[in-house]
Amino acid sequence: MNKHWIRFYLAGVICSLLASCAEKKVILGEYTFEAQPVDLKIDSVADGYRVEGSSAFQLPGHFVWGASVTKAEDGKYYMIYSAPETGIYPFNNAWVFGSKMGLAVSDRPDGEFRQLGFFMNQDGFTEDKSTWDAQTTSNPHVRKFGDRYYLYYAASVDPGNEHIRAKADTLPRRDRIQQSQQIGVISFKSFPDLLEGKFTHSDKPLLGPRTRVKPDNVVNPSPEGTEPKPDNLIVVNPSVVYRPTDGKYLLYFKGNIYDPHWRGVHGVALSDKPDGPFIPLDEPVFHIEGAKGKLSAEDPYVWYHEKDRCFYAIFKDFGGQFTKGEPCLAIMASEDGIHWTLPEHSLFMKKQLVLSDGKVVNVKRLERPQLLLDEEGNPEVLYAACAIDEVNPKVNGGSFNVQIRIKPEKVK
Repeated sequence: MNKHWIRFYLAGVICSLLASCAEKKVILGEYTFEAQPVDLKIDSVADGYRVEGSSAFQLPGHFVWGASVTKAEDGKYYMIYSAPETGIYPFNNAWVFGSKMGLAVSDRPDGEFRQLGFFMNQDGFTEDKSTWDAQTTSNPHVRKFGDRYYLYYAASVDPGNEHIRAKADTLPRRDRIQQSQQIGVISFKSFPDLLEGKFTHSDKPLLGPRTRVKPDNVVNPSPEGTEPKPDNLIVVNPSVVYRPTDGKYLLYFKGNIYDPHWRGVHGVALSDKPDGPFIPLDEPVFHIEGAKGKLSAEDPYVWYHEKDRCFYAIFKDFGGQFTKGEPCLAIMASEDGIHWTLPEHSLFMKKQLVLSDGKVVNVKRLERPQLLLDEEGNPEVLYAACAIDEVNPKVNGGSFNVQIRIKPEKVK
């Protein structure tokens, strides 16, 4: 049987203890994590692939993408996911023009999720400028702090063409909406409350870009000569973690930098409360120089490991430059959540699925990683947006959220 290993040194990433520890390195215990087989049947069809099985959450008439799962007091596992409709736009446009947010539930953490309903942007592609997040919602990330749940998400609305710098007098609607993405949060007491619309929602975003620096074709540009901050042009991909050493909440996000070409850059904002206000720092995080310049990443998921007294982050490595291999999911570690170290073995997961018969299937997309952690803070289940082949040009589906159980093993 082919085994697909997550070579992940949790309790065992080599953490550089910067500054206060004079850059001494501490090697903690070493673990490997084996990705368990998924219950999927993958068939080739005329326009791509058909996927069936309990390990894939799919919804007829929708592109299912990112999802975040939490175990609730009733013992059930609730999934909040994003999903634009199919049949009108190709996926690459559909998520911009009207991604919805929905709720699913299962009695187990690693599959058999069933749809309960949509609770945000239920009208999908319908043009709506009523609020800052009226047109599209995505990137769900759920955390529980105290007795409330907090859903962090990215969203946008079309700002129109009043304040643009472009070669023409207008920018395409897709560009205007995509460049207007910001991060918001809603809080709620229970998942039934969420589905019924009983949640707190602000009429203002939680975090928006401080700079809007781009050579051309930009909405509401910053003044000439402005130095871009990590929260440049957009803020998306939220991940929030509590730092026990000082009681701060850390909100990680991605912005876009052009120097001269596009790359994703990450930043972090701090707050005394889970619902803000969050104050972004000027310095980037997950900041690594490669042979061809600064590396580009996306979709961080960050958590704090109590036993290790260390933060970990997994993220999408676009070109395999972090891991010096193929595009994959990679991992970094940090003592303070600000200064991050790339371990020697930085591969978290290859872009592959292991089927129940042992067959290994390479996939085109495996991203938006979110984790369910066990009581010790170790990964138990990985949730990832997945597509067997390229989904961007497709109109009638081809994406799903996959649930992959993870088996930890201590290396002696």
